Amino acid sequence: MNVASVLNHHPATSSAIVSRGVTTSYGELQMQIGAMRGALEGLGVGKGDRVALLCGNTIEFVVAYFACLGRGIVCVPLNPTAPSPELQRELSVISARAVVIAPSAVAGWSGVDRSALGHLEHVIATTQDLDGALQFRDLLRHEAAPVVDMQPNDLAIMLFTSGTAGSPKAAMLSHGNLQSNLDQLAQVRRLDHTDVVFGVLPLFHIFGLNVVLAYSLMRGASLVLIERFDPMTAIETIRDRKVTLIPGAPPLWMAFEQMPTLPKDSFASVRIALTGASKMPEHTTRALFERYGLLVTEGYGLTECAPVVTTTTNVEKTTALTKIGSIGRVLPGVEVRLVDESGENALRGDAGEIWVRGPNVFLGYFEDPQATARALTDDGWLRTGDIAVIDDDGFFYLVDRAKDLIIVSGFNVYPAEVEEAIREHSAVAQAAVVGVEHPHSGEAVRAYVVLRPDAHLDEDAVIDHCRARLARYKCPTKVLFVTQLPVGATGKVLRRELR
Repeated sequence: MNVASVLNHHPATSSAIVSRGVTTSYGELQMQIGAMRGALEGLGVGKGDRVALLCGNTIEFVVAYFACLGRGIVCVPLNPTAPSPELQRELSVISARAVVIAPSAVAGWSGVDRSALGHLEHVIATTQDLDGALQFRDLLRHEAAPVVDMQPNDLAIMLFTSGTAGSPKAAMLSHGNLQSNLDQLAQVRRLDHTDVVFGVLPLFHIFGLNVVLAYSLMRGASLVLIERFDPMTAIETIRDRKVTLIPGAPPLWMAFEQMPTLPKDSFASVRIALTGASKMPEHTTRALFERYGLLVTEGYGLTECAPVVTTTTNVEKTTALTKIGSIGRVLPGVEVRLVDESGENALRGDAGEIWVRGPNVFLGYFEDPQATARALTDDGWLRTGDIAVIDDDGFFYLVDRAKDLIIVSGFNVYPAEVEEAIREHSAVAQAAVVGVEHPHSGEAVRAYVVLRPDAHLDEDAVIDHCRARLARYKCPTKVLFVTQLPVGATGKVLRRELR
């Protein structure tokens, strides 16, 4: 097997990728990927070697990614806009033999000390602004090389993630991990050659990489790649390209919610809208449905699961409407249990940590056996660090991450619950909650609040608003008003930076 084979068996003339307004057919894409495989073979880069991709959502990323997989190379997508120190550290950890660099990564790359990267032999640039680099377009003139046969447990990709706790580390996903999750998705999410997918989620993130890119191409759909998100331009693209599937993190949907003057038929072509990466505000889901008839369904996953664990996209609309706020039911072929603090299965209705087991669960963290042992049990269960409850119909509701838990005078406070309460205020656009040290209660709740344009609110008003909705120990004792919250590549709020 080789997960790169998901591209096979589609009509050569069908649209595969739209990048910078240019359409590439499946036939053309196969030719470019084959040529890049040949180029990598000519450079002596092969099975087991690591190649880093510093590319945005472009055709070059797609070609390089599938060429690496096809050669049996371990592909390591990195954030192309990351600062130099981060790139330096990550490239050192993975001992990359080669790196593919796009224009968006040139600034960060310019500060990287190549002399300290002893394993790095080849720099391939998609831009002519990088002196001394091999040119991506020149490599596409090579003769094609065949796809290498791989075993399910052979390593395919590594992605840097914070894991269930601690500093970022490289999660290792095999060909079998990736393919298993694609096959699991195929049982619940209908997609075919008539579909047009909006590809705005970053491809260096597992959500964009396997759910958006690989699954779209496996099903023969057309993927419109978006390098930078702009709400109005996005609406035009959705309308002009007749987009049928939009995967997006909550900030994307929140941006659309804050555009009340959009025509009612703005999403007329869209039949599937989904979200993940962080908790979706329920008021946003309801507003989009009431205005446009657009039901944004929520799911749950993580890098270590390749990534999807639960989804609501396979639920009838009438049922889904009654389950707003749920992350859905478990995918076929995936096992999930909720575990209490004593390590036993949590009682129905009680919160517990999500444990996951299945062929999609990762191999471990690269060269970090201790972190791997903390994450994986001896019998293959992944401790996710996420807290959830399950209802009588089998729908899960995410409460929060275990590592973000705030303990006030011995009572557990889940930040997501407090944040949801704060966001119910009409003047609040965004909110994030963290725990801070307190001399009497151990920890106290601190809130960071972003107000809507032209709105006015003071600290006491926010606290009073919370007290009307939450137990007193859950309410913030301090509220700070900020212009924006720190977020990661997918829009998830980085609470660690607020701490």
